[in-house]
Parts: sequence; structure tokens; C-alpha cells
Amino acid sequence: MDTNKNFYAVCFGEVLWDIFPTETRAGGAPFNVAYNLDKMEVEVKMITKIGNDTLGADLLKQIKSWNISTDYIQIDSEKPTGTVIASFDEQGEAHYDIVNDVAWDHIEISLEHRALVENAQAFVFGSLIARNEESRNTLLQLIEFAKFTVFDVNFRPPFIDFDLVKTLLSKADLVKMNKAELRQIIEFLDKEYIDEDSSIKYLQNHFDLDEIVLTKGSKGARYFVGDESYTFSAISIEIKDTVGSGDSFLAGFLSKKFQRKTPDKIMKQAVALGAFITSKSGACPDYTFEEFKSFREEHYSKTI
Repeated sequence: MDTNKNFYAVCFGEVLWDIFPTETRAGGAPFNVAYNLDKMEVEVKMITKIGNDTLGADLLKQIKSWNISTDYIQIDSEKPTGTVIASFDEQGEAHYDIVNDVAWDHIEISLEHRALVENAQAFVFGSLIARNEESRNTLLQLIEFAKFTVFDVNFRPPFIDFDLVKTLLSKADLVKMNKAELRQIIEFLDKEYIDEDSSIKYLQNHFDLDEIVLTKGSKGARYFVGDESYTFSAISIEIKDTVGSGDSFLAGFLSKKFQRKTPDKIMKQAVALGAFITSKSGACPDYTFEEFKSFREEHYSKTI
């Protein structure tokens, strides 16, 4: 039984337009997680803010067309809708200019948020949303209401505040990070990076963290739970682009964790969804749950 309709998740943070040279796509890491959770048949609520402008109206229309709840999307009468300007260098590598001081930097806390977050299966957030004071303060208040907090580290230079990252790590129940982010955090804590296992164990002990997920791209992923660790290979696919691959991985992970599945089933779902999205264009491609299931079953047992 794959349905996840008995509970819901709250994703908090940026929703924006990624402006590429040839197209514009809806994005933002926490929204990408929300989109793919919805595709996994998990009910999801997005707390964010858009501008009272054409880009905001278009974004709202796009989200509604996907049948994702817009009940907690605030409208800012002064700040513009968030945008990210993407460019490509001579080697084809993408570079992103995340426009600062936009609507999602000013998410306000409201009375209805407390019950929403308290009753959610998980409260999902990243580090970028905390770059400016207003959204940061709202995040820190909402974290206190959550019964299960999920911190997707998701560093986006130049908006990296390691003191804030320490605070968020100390308040998280589950943390997802990639290998580069692990190294950065260890170095910031004035520890020498030796290997994955000792670094993760240090973070678990230092921040009283039970669960850490480490993603490694084509080298797979690892899941650390208490004293246990599980290692999973990546699925070999033809890559369309890697935009949002980590976000879809997290959505896949949570969709099975909410069902209280085994670490093996949780991680296979995560790896499969990350690979599936990477084989398509964009972080929020059009697909059905059945299409994903067919992809998953090509690589893993039908019992997931």
C-alpha cells in the first residue's frame, strides 16, 4: 500500500522562479521537496511568501495547477517574488545568482501556524531561508512546535552562516547533507575531516542527532541511525540535469519513513526517486506516481 494520505508534512522556506537562459521554472529547495512529496501521495502544506506581482500571480497559478495547497502562501505588498538567475560558463556548469531581500525573506508567523506545525508528521526546512532576520525568526519559532524536524542543509553561497547552522543542527531530528557540506561543517567545528563514519559520529554526539542522511551523487548515499549505518549504491541512469535531485531524494525518503518502513525500503525509495528526477528535466517535472513506481520496480523489488 503506497498511499500516505493519513498524515501531512509542512515544508517551510523559499518558493521562486529559476530563470534559465531558455526557460523559467518554479523552484526553491523546500518547494521541490513539497512537489515531490505530493507526487508520492503525501499531503503537504507549504509555508512561504510571494510578491504581489506578475511573477507571484504566475507562481500561485502554477502551484494551484499542481493541486498543491496554497493556503499558507503569504502575499507581500512590497517585496518582489523570489527569483534565481542561472547562467552557464564555458564548461557548461551552471551558476546561480539568488536575488536577495525578496518576499520569501519576510515570512511572518501567524496564529494558524502553531497547530499546523504541531500536527504535522514532519517540519522540513533548509538553511537558505534563514539568511534574513524575519524568515529566520519565524523558522526558529516554528521549529519549537514541531514533533519531528527535518533539516536539509543545502548550502547556497554566499548565504552560509555557520553559527546559525549549528543552531539548526542542534534543533533537528533528521539532517540531510551532501559530502561537501559534511566536510564544510566538520572544518567549521575545528575538527579534522578523516572519513565519513567518524565525522558523522562526531556530529551525532555533538548535536545529539539520531539520524543523518549523507548523499554522494553517483557514489550513492548512506543513512546513519543511532549506531547503525546503511550504504546504498546509486542507480545508473542517463542524466538530463541534477537540479533538485537532492530535494526529490529527501521526498522519497520521507514518503517511506512516514509509513514506518525499514531503512532498506526508505533508502531504496529515496535513491529511486532521486534517480528518476535526475533522468528528467528540472526539479518539478510532470509525472505520475504510477510512472515512478514503474521506474522503481525496474531497479528494486515490488515489495518496497
